[in-house]
Amino acid sequence: MIKGKRVLSLVPARRGSKGLALKNIRPLRGRPLLGWPIAAAHASRYIDRVIVSTDDEEFATIARAQGADTPFLRPAELASDTAPSIGFILHALDTLAQSGEVYDYLVLLEPTSPLTEGTDIDLALEALFEHRDHADAIVGIARMTTGHPAFAVRIDVDARIQPAAASSFGELPRRQDIEPLYVLDGSLYISTAEALRRENGFCHDRTLGHVMPRYKHFEVDDLLDFVCIEAVLDNLDALKNADRS
Repeated sequence: MIKGKRVLSLVPARRGSKGLALKNIRPLRGRPLLGWPIAAAHASRYIDRVIVSTDDEEFATIARAQGADTPFLRPAELASDTAPSIGFILHALDTLAQSGEVYDYLVLLEPTSPLTEGTDIDLALEALFEHRDHADAIVGIARMTTGHPAFAVRIDVDARIQPAAASSFGELPRRQDIEPLYVLDGSLYISTAEALRRENGFCHDRTLGHVMPRYKHFEVDDLLDFVCIEAVLDNLDALKNADRS
């Protein structure tokens, strides 16, 4: 609870996965991937309950072993590749409300972003409360570095490269002069329940960005991402110290 408001953390973990089979329960340092956001949610000072939304009883059993609640299974129509996320989010809020359990805020933590920590959740919630006069939601973002569109190129019919955002390579800006841009990194999504119902999502004109450290922006889509995240975990103390300096 934060300032008298109840906070639900929802971890989505459907069985189906195209990029990496059964990735939501794939072990990472001995813990299934879905266990990482569960642990982060429990480490938060403000989250009142942690629920995993899954369509699979095996996943539900694993989630409970990791410390989450699974009071319901997600309907099949909300667990397909094409089903929008807002469907299972509102299903969770509505199902809990029917049993008299109402939450003011929802924190969505995806297993594919296992580097998010409880402190990240708390800082984001505090930032949202500080700016409630003009914001209803806050989402994790990461600064674009090597992928900045100012340096994107096209390939022409003769396989030659041409700058996409300038008329010639001589007009490309220096890295220190480019406008800082950010990308949604999937690390966390937080919103009032009311705004989720009104906007059908987290991102709208009353959404803040919570800048995450660069080493936390990795998302698990395939095996390469898994390898990168394991390397981050092997060097976590050094990366945290470098981020503070």
